[in-house]
Amino acid sequence: MTRTAFAELEQRFSAIKDLSNGLSILSWDQEVMMPSGGAGARAATLAALTEVVHERWTDPALGKLVKRLSRKGADITPRQRRAVELVRVTQERAQAVPADLARRIALAESRGVESWRKARGERDFKLFADDLARMVDLRREQARCIAKRGKVYDALLARFEPGATMASIDPLLDELVAFSTQLLERVRSSGVTLDTSPLTGRFDVDAQRAFAQEVTAAMGIDAERSRLDTSSHPFCGGVGPGDVRLTTRYDRKDLRGALFGVIHEAGHALYEQGLDGRRARSPLGGAISMGIHESQSRLWENMVGRSRPFWRYWLPRLRRRHAALKGVSLDAMVKAVNAIRPSMIRVEADELTYNLHIALRYRIERDLIEGRLEVRQLPERWNASMHEFLGVVPRHDAEGVLQDIHWASGLFGYFPTYSLGNLYAAQFMAAARKDLRGLDASIAAGDMSRLRDWLGQQIHRHDQVYDADKLVRRVTGKPLGTAAFKQHITAKVKHLYA
Repeated sequence: MTRTAFAELEQRFSAIKDLSNGLSILSWDQEVMMPSGGAGARAATLAALTEVVHERWTDPALGKLVKRLSRKGADITPRQRRAVELVRVTQERAQAVPADLARRIALAESRGVESWRKARGERDFKLFADDLARMVDLRREQARCIAKRGKVYDALLARFEPGATMASIDPLLDELVAFSTQLLERVRSSGVTLDTSPLTGRFDVDAQRAFAQEVTAAMGIDAERSRLDTSSHPFCGGVGPGDVRLTTRYDRKDLRGALFGVIHEAGHALYEQGLDGRRARSPLGGAISMGIHESQSRLWENMVGRSRPFWRYWLPRLRRRHAALKGVSLDAMVKAVNAIRPSMIRVEADELTYNLHIALRYRIERDLIEGRLEVRQLPERWNASMHEFLGVVPRHDAEGVLQDIHWASGLFGYFPTYSLGNLYAAQFMAAARKDLRGLDASIAAGDMSRLRDWLGQQIHRHDQVYDADKLVRRVTGKPLGTAAFKQHITAKVKHLYA
């Protein structure tokens, strides 16, 4: 009887997964393909489908199955018990939120993205402020339904990083801020300025796209299970191993955005394509957390894509596509892609200052949700924090408070996972180097398959069988910490800035 109950649980979950996949593809289409005139109808469609998904999650019959299978005496395997626990947590979150609130959030997300896009184009935060204030209110209301006696922001954070709380993240980010600020001061006082001119000039978009596809193919992206498009903000979406959607944006005058953006999103895509397809529609299927997901993108973008071995192989190939790079040496390119220079834009930030961008956003959204900051105060708070953390001030809202799509989409709680991803990535890469002798030589020869296969075996194929803490201990022998990242970035800074 228990086996029958678990089979029914999986069947119900599969139906919910199929509906959620529909939401994912509709959201991707809204960002990539949909004409602007379709925004209203799309918002209504997404809201209606969200309500259906919510009804499935809160179905009393599903609750009875979960309760029955959660009993101590239930005759199920440890992995089945893990699956039941994952369903129970998601169901409890859904049950805590009224259906009407779930529908209103879905509507606000669609409308918020459209008004954000317009405000960003016109560089005017006021055009987005009302929709953002509505989204903050809705997410705060949702979080209060879920949190009960806990911190409101923690309820939103758990959606992206299960088990994480402000109490666990604050010390890590505070330590990264202090460390990064001190190391940045050493860079500034070194007297060394690295030339980034090899990355700026005139670069044909078709040539950029062709090179990006060449690199992602070498990384191991399966073209028959993915596609690369353009969007106002780069992201990776889709519906699992068989259908992965990558997006980027191109700048005719600067290679960095598209080049490292594509490598970053391809890291996400490799994770998705490396998941076990047999579990794609089961509770154990999918990524463990966004911190682990971001570790894959940050590892490929920074620890591979900015490395000397990578450029030893790829620079000659990039030169052939862009006349502006003729005569650029390997040393010059390595210095250019690793230059540390505070900038306005997070997705174009160097490895050291990136965590300062994340800490800034994390503290702002935490204060918004916890009620310590009002939406109308955002531009002033943003600009002041940029000056405090990075010593720069945005010239306009588009390169300031409007640069990220996350808040427009209601993704409060997502930002800290980027810094967690940096920490996971450093520990994973250190473990990979111990296991894979001659890894740099392989990458310098254009062979990235050894690293990809190692990540697939150690991380991707497990789906959600383990939680993030168990996985990092299993792969690296240590809990998550800052030591590996500090060692990695300090060594790079010492080498480049003497």
